[in-house]
Amino acid sequence: MIVEPSRQDIRRFCAVVLDVDGVLLASPHERAWREALVGFCDPERFTSAIYQAEVAGKPRLEGAFATLAVLGVPQADRLAPIYAARKQARLEALIRIGQVRAFPDALRFLGALKAMGLLVASASSSKNAAAMMRAIGFGQNASLLEAFDADVSGRDLAHGKPDPEIFLMAATALGAPPAECLVIEDSPAGIRAAVAGEMTALGLARRNDAESLLSVGADLVVSDLDEVDLAALGAGELRKRAV
Repeated sequence: MIVEPSRQDIRRFCAVVLDVDGVLLASPHERAWREALVGFCDPERFTSAIYQAEVAGKPRLEGAFATLAVLGVPQADRLAPIYAARKQARLEALIRIGQVRAFPDALRFLGALKAMGLLVASASSSKNAAAMMRAIGFGQNASLLEAFDADVSGRDLAHGKPDPEIFLMAATALGAPPAECLVIEDSPAGIRAAVAGEMTALGLARRNDAESLLSVGADLVVSDLDEVDLAALGAGELRKRAV
């Protein structure tokens, strides 16, 4: 499914910034957050909708507090650091046993961007993003992490998404003007951050949540990166591929 863009700006793109969790990788983040809730409340109450709204794109402690608060767990502020630590331990265990995979469409899209000569950066608030990308192969004898011209994942930020700090940091690392950057995100907070940074925002609705991404300002929303017209992108236009 593709939702048509809300505006049809023709822009020159020299760089693309991709979110890691949800765009590049099917990571066990959501699973780790859910399973770490044992002892706090029923883990099954932690839905994908709560993950997207309260956790995705946010620093770990902020996400932990928001989750406990929305689930009505008493003393959420006191328990948030404990919950965050448990989530991190569970995530590391899941990474060790190989519970991370790359989305095939994302690998194809990344390869096409590099063939076009565009600069690419990976960006995630997760401090585990680099370790997960190192575990994924890309090309001959290289990891996914090595495919990027810059990686700003896991940096200490003054402000998490929807603040544009991480995307502006990526643009700086690539030496690219924000106005010439395309950001690919799967969360409303990420789309809002890209818009706030005056970057073009491509929403990826892997969770059938196209309307929520479009409603916060995505220029185009697709459910699969194979749906993007790469020739048009090379010419500075973000649009769907003709079927």
